[in-house]
Amino acid sequence: MPYVTVKMLEGRTEEQKKALVEKVTEAVSETTGAPTDKIVVFIEEMTKNHYAVAGKRLSDE
Repeated sequence: MPYVTVKMLEGRTEEQKKALVEKVTEAVSETTGAPTDKIVVFIEEMTKNHYAVAGKRLSDE
C-alpha cells in the first residue's frame, strides 16, 4: 500500500487539492501497479511563517 505525502504552502483551493490528489494517485498507480483503492495521499500544508529559504521566513518578505 503506497503512502504519499505532499508538503506545500497553504493557499491552494479545495479544487486544486482534489485535482492534485487524483493526479498523484493516478501517477502512483501507473508507475507501481498498485490499485488506486490502496494508495493513500496526505497533504500537509504549511504556513509561510513555518517555511524559510536562505535563512528568511517567507512570511517576512
